[in-house]
Amino acid sequence: MNAPVIEINQVTRYYGEVLAVDNISFNIEQGETLGLIGHNGAGKSTLFKMMLGLIPVSAGEIRINNTVLHGNAFRELRRSIGYLPENVVFYDNLTGLETLQFFAAIKDCDTKECMPLLNQVGLNHAANRLVSGYSKGMRQRLGFAQALLGNPRILFLDEPTNGLDPEAIREFYKVLQKLNQQGVTVIITSHILSEIQQRVQRLAVMRNGKLHAMGTVQELRESVDLPLIIQLRCHHQTNLDEVLRDIPSEHKSINGHHAEIHIQRRWKMELLRRLGTQTGIEDIVVHEPTLEDIFLGYSG
Repeated sequence: MNAPVIEINQVTRYYGEVLAVDNISFNIEQGETLGLIGHNGAGKSTLFKMMLGLIPVSAGEIRINNTVLHGNAFRELRRSIGYLPENVVFYDNLTGLETLQFFAAIKDCDTKECMPLLNQVGLNHAANRLVSGYSKGMRQRLGFAQALLGNPRILFLDEPTNGLDPEAIREFYKVLQKLNQQGVTVIITSHILSEIQQRVQRLAVMRNGKLHAMGTVQELRESVDLPLIIQLRCHHQTNLDEVLRDIPSEHKSINGHHAEIHIQRRWKMELLRRLGTQTGIEDIVVHEPTLEDIFLGYSG
């Protein structure tokens, strides 16, 4: 296990009398890609802002590379952090290249990085075009390029694929995968749960300001104990009643040559073993609960 890059210890945040984040603790390891999910108002954005040092904690402590989020040491550490906010705002009267050069100056980065980054996010063709003429997806890619200035070792990405078409989303995650292989730590939020399901190592599920669950997708699947869906294509003579004998199934539908069975995970191997003895089975498809199913299971 890698050393934690981010340590969140009993962190609480109030806005007046409103409790936005309630006594949350967890660590994020070096080179990990962590997905942060939850309903609107669950506390994700507040936690993001506290991890970035943009707002203070009301109680508890956050450390990045063993540095508390205030003082000169953290100001220096900030140079190793990239941030893409959910709603990206730029000056419309600047070109894409000028915009990136502007942020490079703020971050004290070499402006020679700008064109290669625009090329990396697929905006080299629009480098000298005014941002006022950029589409939402182009603005989002420009925001991603901004977050990558200075070769950050930690990336905070809040709904990073807003406005991107499927091809741009695929290219975005290719870049992210390459960065992850280089040891960059990524914290990402997305409301498109199917999009991040295969692209994060762990997930943190927030609900009403609390950390409701945390683990890999498979660990969360098993802990929420949702049924598996097994779909069959079979001949009429297949005796499903005999196959399902003594196996609790929450739902069974049979339509001509097709059947769908909902069972608990612990019965999967036994059911598959029995199906394997049936000569009339033509095809078997096992559907695991999706990340959306898991999220709704925790939120219900």
